[in-house]
Amino acid sequence: MTEIDAKIDALVPAWLTLPDIAEMLDVEVTRVRQLVKEGQLIAVRRGENRALHVPAAFIDEAEQRVVKGLTGTLTLLRDDGFTDEEMIEWLFTPDDSLPGTPAQALSENRGTEVKRRAQALAV
Repeated sequence: MTEIDAKIDALVPAWLTLPDIAEMLDVEVTRVRQLVKEGQLIAVRRGENRALHVPAAFIDEAEQRVVKGLTGTLTLLRDDGFTDEEMIEWLFTPDDSLPGTPAQALSENRGTEVKRRAQALAV
């Protein structure tokens, strides 16, 4: 887990702590920590107390799960050599051709196009 810089921190509209996510998903905090450890979520240290935070866009509160397509996208980006910080920056940087950000596209169930773009980064 890395500490995020201010520029990338500003790209993410909302953050959740691990206990917040555990409550939303109706699981123990240890399960959320496991999701981070397995690479299904990205958690970064931020704020005054350097607590672990996850971008709120990564959680589908209505479905009580990680946003569909996120885990596969994170795997592709990791395989391309992206750090956690770089993945967050890529996911939250607006892309006019999507339109919106890759994170928005994932939350709107447009994951196929996001994964296609992530795969193209490796070329």
